[in-house]
Amino acid sequence: MLSVSVFRSAAAMSVRRTAALTAVTRRVYTTDKEEAPKETKEEPKVEVELSEEVKKMLAEKDKKISELQDAYLRCLADQENIRERSRKEISTTKEFAIQKFAKDLLDTVDILNMALTAVPNELREKNTVSELAKDAEKVFDQLTNLYTGVSMTESELVRALQRHGVERENPEGDAFDPNKHQALFQAPMPGKEAGTIFAVQKMGYTLKGRVLRPAQVGVVAESQ
Repeated sequence: MLSVSVFRSAAAMSVRRTAALTAVTRRVYTTDKEEAPKETKEEPKVEVELSEEVKKMLAEKDKKISELQDAYLRCLADQENIRERSRKEISTTKEFAIQKFAKDLLDTVDILNMALTAVPNELREKNTVSELAKDAEKVFDQLTNLYTGVSMTESELVRALQRHGVERENPEGDAFDPNKHQALFQAPMPGKEAGTIFAVQKMGYTLKGRVLRPAQVGVVAESQ
């Protein structure tokens, strides 16, 4: 009959063998699992075919976008044109702001010119006084001074107008232009071409090249 110690020794040895076998089995399983190549799954490419209705909708959308872009560019161009016109209108308004003021002064210049014209040529300078008028030398001196003063006043007014862009025009001898001249009368003049201005009642004035007042003139008529 076997002793108890022998039985215990055999049992212990059997347990150790079982444990060692189990450990080896685990290592082998783990290694195989780690070395196993990973399988990658490729996602299948799905090609969606658009229906005719969807294609039509996309085409309409592209057309609408193109129309909106064109309308936007046109709007920008219109705004730029409006700004340009506004700048021109402002500039024109500034240039012709004194038009009414300048026109009111023209009558004053005309009156001064009429006063100058009323003094005879022989009385406009002291050295032209005739022998018959020596007894009235004092009167002639006064007339001369009057003419000189009025002439200086007229010249200063004309220069003031010129500083603001107002120019005076004497069209005597020029061809009649209905855009710049106003014919008051016509008369045949031998030796002069018909349509020529031979007399100027009131001179013409322009503001920045624009007619402020046409010259009032007499025109040579055709000979009959």
